[in-house]
Amino acid sequence: MLPVISEDIATTAFNEIFEDMPSWRKKMIHYIKEENPEINTAIIEAANKTNLDPKAVALGAYMTYLLIELASKENDAIMNFTE
Repeated sequence: MLPVISEDIATTAFNEIFEDMPSWRKKMIHYIKEENPEINTAIIEAANKTNLDPKAVALGAYMTYLLIELASKENDAIMNFTE
């Protein structure tokens, strides 16, 4: 089951992404290539096999990856919270 992406997580991600979107996208290419090469390959293949702008397709995929990653970390922190 995918984690819930809260408004706070979305705001955090969007602030990071749209501060300098071209640089962020390039950073994510390298990050995902190291973190999860199979996902990176799928993103590149999807971006190249559509009639859409490949950079826009990749941006959407990388943005989704980041949102899920941040939400998963928040969810894990909540589940492992101890007083």
